Amino acid sequence: MRFQYPELLWLLTLLPLLALWLGRKGGTASIQYSSAELVRAVSRESRSKAGHWMTTLRLLALALLVIALARPQFGRGTTEVQASGIDIVLAVDISGSMEALDFKVRGQPTSRVEVVKSVVAKFIEARPNDRIGIVAFAGRPYLISPLTLDHQWLLQNLERLHIGLVEDGTAIGSAIASSVNRLRDQPAKSKIVVLLTDGVNNAGKASPEAAADAARAFGIKVYTIGAGVKGEAPMPVRDRFGNRVMAMVKVDVDEPMLKKVAETTDAQFYRATDVASLESIYSQIDRLEKTTATMKKFEHYNELFAWVLIPGLMVLGAEVLLANTFFRRLP
Repeated sequence: MRFQYPELLWLLTLLPLLALWLGRKGGTASIQYSSAELVRAVSRESRSKAGHWMTTLRLLALALLVIALARPQFGRGTTEVQASGIDIVLAVDISGSMEALDFKVRGQPTSRVEVVKSVVAKFIEARPNDRIGIVAFAGRPYLISPLTLDHQWLLQNLERLHIGLVEDGTAIGSAIASSVNRLRDQPAKSKIVVLLTDGVNNAGKASPEAAADAARAFGIKVYTIGAGVKGEAPMPVRDRFGNRVMAMVKVDVDEPMLKKVAETTDAQFYRATDVASLESIYSQIDRLEKTTATMKKFEHYNELFAWVLIPGLMVLGAEVLLANTFFRRLP
């Protein structure tokens, strides 16, 4: 629903002023008296409301005519969006080690998984014309969202991502295989996987190397990101009494394996040790995998002014008719 000339609707604001002016002005006197004493008795009688009704009808007719002039329209068109032709699956590690607090946001230690969710959300928002899906993995892969252009729904599912959705572990090979399976039959001209992990493949049925070979066979690039510091990182753990305490835990990322996966699929490997480097990595991938999106928009609007104009003319006609018949003034 829209108005072709919405600026004309401002004329409606003049109608209250017109009503106020008409009320104060009153009608033209039909009979003039030399003294008000002659008609004092008449003033004690109840006043006729016919004049009020006639003014109301006239103002209503003017309001309807103004709305008709603004040309109300109802859209029945459709909008067709041609996506960029790139399908992306974001594979995100949610194993227990992603609770490590070696990233900082505004000077405060923040878990890896929370930082990754924030950066991935920005990546999604920067690519509105791509179909994007999310696969989370720990001891096995878990589909968070299939490929979709509904990025608002995608972001809502990303926000619900947390550690503990599946059994612990780091099934990198299975995560790649699951992501490839989501992309292999898609008609997109470019298909990529962006895999982020902070560990070593220690679970799942598929090896990362075999999954990378399958990705290359289907023409799918696998960008890999190793997240977190090397050596030890602070991490919340349970002590013997079940209380959560901070401890320095040994962490490791299998960089050689991640590099090999990326090279096998003609992609790149990145290392992220802080928030800035992680944001830079996703920005680089965003620039590397970019095409010009096109949008086709078809619109058809049905004119509704007649539905307002005709009632307006009818009200105006009724006001003229009544003014010259039932509510006609006596001279």
